[in-house]
Amino acid sequence: MTASERFDAIVIGAGQGGVPLARAFAEAGRKTLLIEATHVGGTCINEGCTPTKTMVASARVAYLARRGADYGVRTGPISIDMVRVRQRKRDIVDSFRGGSEQRLRATPNLTLLFAAARFTAPRTLEARSPDGAVRTLSAECIVINTGGRPAVPPIDGLDQLPWLDSTSIMELDVVPEHLLVVGGGYIGLEFGQMMRRFGSRVTVTQRADALLPREDGDICGAVAEIMRQDGLELRLGANVTRLERAPSGAIRATLSSGAAPLEVSHVLCAAGRVPNSDRLDCAAAGIELDGGGFIVVNERLETAAAGVFAIGDVKGGAAFTHIAYDDFRILRTNLLQGGNATTRARLVPYTLFTDPQLGRIGLTEREARASGGEVDVYAMPMSSVARALELAESRGLMKAVVDRPSGAILGAAVLGIEGGELMAVFQMAMMGGVTIDRLRDAVFAHPTLAEALNNLFSMPPRRA
Repeated sequence: MTASERFDAIVIGAGQGGVPLARAFAEAGRKTLLIEATHVGGTCINEGCTPTKTMVASARVAYLARRGADYGVRTGPISIDMVRVRQRKRDIVDSFRGGSEQRLRATPNLTLLFAAARFTAPRTLEARSPDGAVRTLSAECIVINTGGRPAVPPIDGLDQLPWLDSTSIMELDVVPEHLLVVGGGYIGLEFGQMMRRFGSRVTVTQRADALLPREDGDICGAVAEIMRQDGLELRLGANVTRLERAPSGAIRATLSSGAAPLEVSHVLCAAGRVPNSDRLDCAAAGIELDGGGFIVVNERLETAAAGVFAIGDVKGGAAFTHIAYDDFRILRTNLLQGGNATTRARLVPYTLFTDPQLGRIGLTEREARASGGEVDVYAMPMSSVARALELAESRGLMKAVVDRPSGAILGAAVLGIEGGELMAVFQMAMMGGVTIDRLRDAVFAHPTLAEALNNLFSMPPRRA
């Protein structure tokens, strides 16, 4: 590569949307450059989905081992080897990352460059490699896939103490004695329950009056009850305002609720994420940012700058790997296949990987009722599901929001064993226009979780 070189396409960021898009450009005969600042795979493989769910699996084994007597199985004392848990996580991450990088390097017309990139002019970049080498690069088409990073909450004293984020907590080699989780969202709850199952005392503080405040109240309440059953202490309506070192050597946390300060051994800040747009000098390229620093795009993922697109978490909206991958498919369709794909009316499924899982698709009950239509709500506890009882995993509930006139499913929530998998059944019904009477009368294999839809839609709905 020369000091200044032109490409047909440049992708900034080797995440779960950027990697397949770069390969698609190259396989279409486009001279393509993929620039990555740290490591191939993005958040998902390196700090997100893959490592966290690997460790969640270890925590579930510990949970089941302690519950052996529930199944008539006698087990001895349980101990946690965090070094082994961490190594298992590292091995899987290395395998996924290494395989992806090998495939990239073997792709004709594709160059992988490890460097930090920033715009210097429209469709022009400066890339600085770890060895200090600087290159000027340009392309008619540039796609930004730089993702995000953990937000640093404005807590007095935080910068004076060691603290954990969603990446560094997975590198611990010991189980925290008492973990304070700042934030009762998806990240905070997954790590909080995980560390509790590994043996930590866990306290979760949440500024809002409920966990997962975007969900319906019955779902929020059920999740909170499960967390309490698992031994997590929840401080709702409480914000951490100050952290300091106590005389005992512990970390003392002062709460806005006026409750007595907490003394803990470790602090995990799980108060959201911010986009990695601040490192790109977007203004130099004419790219518009919103108030949160996210790149503004239209339904075709086009930025305000001609020839520049943004995909994945950096553009805001639903921050999920599967959305980043669908963003890739939209650009592949439009830029390489002559199509006209958009994000309009895109169904966004997601799963909270606590145990049991919360799988969600479509509208909440609150959203559906606010739309002004005629809405029926079907709900059933997982304790009414035969398969859940057989597995001794009957916590939670399933819920479907239905358009009364048509019988079409508008949204669903499944808080229960394999809730994410069962949610996908609702999703496919929504995608195929399958109405609830057909699900009620469908023949599902017995005994499976899916057959619970027969009973769910045989129940009288709630209409107000």
